[in-house]
Amino acid sequence: MCEEDNPSQPAKTQWYDRKNYVFVEFCVEDSTEVDVVIEKFRLIFSCKTADNTKLYNNIELYTRVEPNDSRHKRSDRSITLFMRKVEGKKDWPRLTKEKNKHAWLVVDFDNWRDWHDDDEQMIFMEQYANMMKEIKGTVEPPTMDDLDD
Repeated sequence: MCEEDNPSQPAKTQWYDRKNYVFVEFCVEDSTEVDVVIEKFRLIFSCKTADNTKLYNNIELYTRVEPNDSRHKRSDRSITLFMRKVEGKKDWPRLTKEKNKHAWLVVDFDNWRDWHDDDEQMIFMEQYANMMKEIKGTVEPPTMDDLDD
């Protein structure tokens, strides 16, 4: 994938965690020759940019994913992957196995949210909906006759 005589650089990469999937976005506009390999513990990405620069990322993942239930999609602006976690409902504190910080890798805070809060929010919404059902019809609505036209 990456040739020794033609050096490459890593693609700018964003990622975020969800309950059962990890999402990764390689921010490359007008990419060509895109190659994505998702293995159980590794993600390998390569492509060429519009100006023929080779990009290559070899990422040892934080923990195991299911390659057969993982996908990627190319658009004009990026290549987005979603990889199914083998151990769903477990947080990934980082994308990579090692704790090193990489200049090319950032958390996608626009899409990041604490999915534990999603469960609590759903429970709250169900409780609220049930409460509204119980209240409905028990109290007469105001007549509003005293409002001026």
